[in-house]
Amino acid sequence: MAILLTVGMLLTFCIAGALYFYISLNIPAISSLAYYKPATASYIYDATGQPVARISRQNRTVVPLADLPPLLAKAFVAAEDARFYQHGGVDAWSVIRALIHNLRSGERGQGGSTITQQVARALLLSPEKTYSRKIKEAILAYRIDKALSKDEILHIYLNQIYLGSGAYGVEAAAQVYFGKHARELTLAEMALLAGLPQAPSRYSPFRHFKLAKRRQAYTLNRMTEEGFITPTQARNAFEETLTWAADQEFPEGNSYYLQQVRSQVESTYGSEMLLTGGLRIHTALDQNLQKAAVMAIKRGTAKWAIRQKSSSHSASLPQAALVAMEVKNGKVKALVGGTDFGRSQFNRATQARRQPGSAFKPIIYAAALEKGMTPATMIVDEPLQLRGANPRELWEPKNFDNTFSGPTSFRNALVHSRNIVTIKILQKIGVPSAIDLAKRLGISSPLGKNLSLALGSSGVSVLELTRAYSAFANAGKLPTPIFIEKIVDSSGRVLEEHSPKFRESMDPRTAAQITRLLEGVVDEGTGKVVRELGAPAAGKTGTTDQNMDAWFIGYTPDLVACVWVGHDQNIPLGAMETGGKAAAPIWLDFMKQATRLSPVTEGFKIPSGIVILPIDNRTGLRSPAMQGENISLEAFTEDNLPLTEVSGAANPGSEEQLDMREEGEESGLGVEPEMEVLQEESGLP
Repeated sequence: MAILLTVGMLLTFCIAGALYFYISLNIPAISSLAYYKPATASYIYDATGQPVARISRQNRTVVPLADLPPLLAKAFVAAEDARFYQHGGVDAWSVIRALIHNLRSGERGQGGSTITQQVARALLLSPEKTYSRKIKEAILAYRIDKALSKDEILHIYLNQIYLGSGAYGVEAAAQVYFGKHARELTLAEMALLAGLPQAPSRYSPFRHFKLAKRRQAYTLNRMTEEGFITPTQARNAFEETLTWAADQEFPEGNSYYLQQVRSQVESTYGSEMLLTGGLRIHTALDQNLQKAAVMAIKRGTAKWAIRQKSSSHSASLPQAALVAMEVKNGKVKALVGGTDFGRSQFNRATQARRQPGSAFKPIIYAAALEKGMTPATMIVDEPLQLRGANPRELWEPKNFDNTFSGPTSFRNALVHSRNIVTIKILQKIGVPSAIDLAKRLGISSPLGKNLSLALGSSGVSVLELTRAYSAFANAGKLPTPIFIEKIVDSSGRVLEEHSPKFRESMDPRTAAQITRLLEGVVDEGTGKVVRELGAPAAGKTGTTDQNMDAWFIGYTPDLVACVWVGHDQNIPLGAMETGGKAAAPIWLDFMKQATRLSPVTEGFKIPSGIVILPIDNRTGLRSPAMQGENISLEAFTEDNLPLTEVSGAANPGSEEQLDMREEGEESGLGVEPEMEVLQEESGLP
């Protein structure tokens, strides 16, 4: 018997050893736990530091154990593993107790897992309930206990454990259930969270409050038994009224802006980093302006439906887009890419390329100013026949109102958006000159190398055009659009930080001249509907053939905003749905709210080298009067001023005069009086 018993014991040890060796071959290494870095949620913040979005595969925020209240860890220890500080990773008494219970019940209802075993299971093993997995779990727990300190194990556990409602770790759970940081939890709230790991869904306070309270009571009693709290503290905590976090965690209305931010982050770091890297993304988003933009678009397209209710276009609302950018730094404060993100995630502010129509004209006129034209240059508005794409066909462009104005000043041509004059100007300066300036102004979309460019026939994005106009508002300095100001990783290291960046795109004097002309558009031209703003403003309308696209882009000294309205299907908006009627009111609605939030305190600055002089728009000559019919105050460079009437000479600034100037500056034509005399006579600085 002794021999048999000895042999049996040896066989048992051999089998156990062989089984241990076999199972150990398939056990993962624990070395990765020393560099614990789980998948953590990334957060996007607005310009004030308020969180506006969480992006994650698992909603988790890792918090050091030292930053958590000591009672929080004790609550979990009391509820899950009272002998945590005494055992070596596996608690034999708990295993025996669980085994007896399971044998009696015929089920595997209790596992007797320690906190260390739960860490091993969560990070290194699959969740299936088998005896082989339990053996692996025990072996790993033993190894983990030898490799890490108890505090290191608790740090992993409290940040890794799933606590229901999509929350992983105590920090995320504190936010989900109570809307606060884990460091701010009360004893009652700690005890409730500590009761969740056993069955997060079953004990969810949102769905099964009574069961959750029962687990809270169990945790408080266990904490009392372990000497962590007094019976009085336990009773007071149980009777404390719990206040839950609000259902809506993040504000609505920012979706298109956030989409753009996500796209930029993913293009640099990849989607996996965004989903699991715990990034902190600080943006330029102004939620007040974003709300104003969303509401302005909603009101504008409702008004469109009322106007078109009896037409065939009323079946489907048009789409709309709006971008607002700060002039002095390029920070994009608001962006809306459609009327309803839930229905369409296509971002019409950044992804769509639509014909800008006359909203492109200021770029043509700016290029003409660079070539020597002035606001007083006279061009004849008359019928025009040009060769079309097919040499056998003639292109006969028309003005919007199908009339011709005859001799027209450069200034009036832009203010009243005369198509024929713009085409003739582009003919004069050459298409390459206009395209060159457009590229300098940040237009990267392909531009047609033909005269239809004068009418805005080449598609551009809302963001591109917003940026281009910002250079007019900012003395020729073109900003780089800023959506993301700073990105910080989960360890606090700054990955990138963006300060305002500019490049010189044009002479500041040219920018000032265009701004002055676009103020005229608002004062008396196609954009006069926005005069109601009551603040210094410059802008331009845009309308394409058959009213398929309606634009208004304008700016104050502080903010530039662009609005586009149209159908995705490229169908007409309806009769008379021009930029001035469909888009400008949306811009006005938005800018009214923007200027209420941040009032405009000063007008547009006039750079050195610019003189403001009155001209008669019927002749292009300098006017002796400062005001009157057809008289306007325009911006001229000191070296290219309008002439007073000279007997026998061509009208200053006319097409004929321009031709002579180009033929030879040495002829003496166009020589202006001394600057001091002009300043003295005008009475202007």
